[in-house]
Amino acid sequence: MTDPSGNRRPVLVSFSGIDGAGKSTQIETLHSRLSAAGLQVQRLAFWDDVAVLRRFREFSRSALLKGDAGIGAPAKPVNRRDKNVQTWYMNAFRFFLYSLDAAWLSVVVRKAILSHADVVIFDRYLYDELANLPLRSRLTRSYVRLMLKFVPQPDVAYLLDADPVQARQRKPEYPLEFVQSNRTAYLALSELSGSITVIAPGTPDEVAGNVIQPIEKKLCGSDTLVRRL
Repeated sequence: MTDPSGNRRPVLVSFSGIDGAGKSTQIETLHSRLSAAGLQVQRLAFWDDVAVLRRFREFSRSALLKGDAGIGAPAKPVNRRDKNVQTWYMNAFRFFLYSLDAAWLSVVVRKAILSHADVVIFDRYLYDELANLPLRSRLTRSYVRLMLKFVPQPDVAYLLDADPVQARQRKPEYPLEFVQSNRTAYLALSELSGSITVIAPGTPDEVAGNVIQPIEKKLCGSDTLVRRL
């Protein structure tokens, strides 16, 4: 796609949602589909490529909060303690950390825009951090609005909605009560943002079909390309 000045730049796409919502599956499907159409795709993971102070955060999770490491699976559940610890001082620290992440995200996005990619896919975005905050608080909502104005917005931002029970069965890492409240926060954030596309739960093929449609519109400069997608 082109920016307002007529310069070519990649389409920025982000995937967000509760753990177990199927983000990895949809990212793989989209990547394969775009690559098969002859497009250059760059993938960025928020935790690996954007989040700051990762070692400290990992240490805090395991040593200070006494949470399990690793990724939960149906045959091997884990008990993580990080974003589900909702004390006032942890949320205050998140304000600080997420502000640093937002600043670095702006740098990462600028670099991605200058790349030779046709599409840049983010596996999670700042939205996923903001959904960890107590959005019922007026102060928090003001902070979230500030962050949403500060960071570059993706051209297409997806929120993959999912049933909390089914999501937790696929990825057992947090108590069900937290997964439910986290889903509610994501939906509230999508309304607050006004620029997030919520994809309703469905089969992987149904979700993939809903995912590709907004991207086709962004790439509609080439009818041949759209047909190949």
